[in-house]
Amino acid sequence: MIDFTSRQLRAFLLVAQHRSFSRAAGALFITPSGLSLLIRELETQLGVRLFDRTTRHVALTASGTELLAVAQRNLQELDGTMSRIGRSTSETGVSLSVGSPPLLMASVLAPAIKEFRLHRPDLRFQLCDSDSASVMQKVQSGALDMGMGVFLKHLPGVRRLPLFRFSLVVIRANSGQQPGRITTAWSALKGEKLVSLPPSIPLQQLVDKHLAKAGVAYQPHLTVNYLNTQIAMVEAEEGVAIIPSYGQLACRDRSITISRLVNPVVHLDSFQIRHAGRKLPPVAEEFTSFLQSYIARWAGRSGIL
Repeated sequence: MIDFTSRQLRAFLLVAQHRSFSRAAGALFITPSGLSLLIRELETQLGVRLFDRTTRHVALTASGTELLAVAQRNLQELDGTMSRIGRSTSETGVSLSVGSPPLLMASVLAPAIKEFRLHRPDLRFQLCDSDSASVMQKVQSGALDMGMGVFLKHLPGVRRLPLFRFSLVVIRANSGQQPGRITTAWSALKGEKLVSLPPSIPLQQLVDKHLAKAGVAYQPHLTVNYLNTQIAMVEAEEGVAIIPSYGQLACRDRSITISRLVNPVVHLDSFQIRHAGRKLPPVAEEFTSFLQSYIARWAGRSGIL
């Protein structure tokens, strides 16, 4: 059995193409003596001479001409197969790291990923469910490819892409004694026991600003760290809470009524964020476009205010 290498065949093809050992050696990034050694090894293994060569001329022998067509065809096929395998491996290995607050992750991002996998089952997701400030910091540092959420503060070097416009709503325990109100004015919250987030959180700062404008002075009846906990405490009749409207879905199976806050209506824009100077794989743009259309459909189906 003849034991030859693809490097020997490539050396042979380059000499045949250039009709010169020195030019072929340059194309293969080796010395002319190194190239001559490859050709001699191949000729020895075959037992035939492949080139007639003088100091001024290099030409294929009959055996060299016969080998040329076969070598070209097989190396082209080998290169094509290796390229396809490389692309497949590269695509299979593509991953996206995405962060968002826990409630948004559970309500929106999880079902969106499930639907997106119908188109790209090969994509691997790495997820980070954390508060908005932590997500933004991770995106800014490059620890996350992208984040999703209501980001009220701007950080340098972080690009924001609008996804959907939500609003603020007020949730109450459903006593069953009277139908829930469709809308509630901010001023109507006077005297209510409020379940709040910590005052350091930008969302709570926005709520406090509008309560103050409406003349509502309050001391939180209860302060919790997460929207999911707010919802649970409202159902436990510990008070009312002001939350983003994307939390409606988490209230559906609970004994809770929801009404939109008006006078004024306060909009909350959700964004996808990413590092402005970081190049992401093409699938990131594909997922971003999908997410924009998915959230609009999701909000329509869910009746989000």
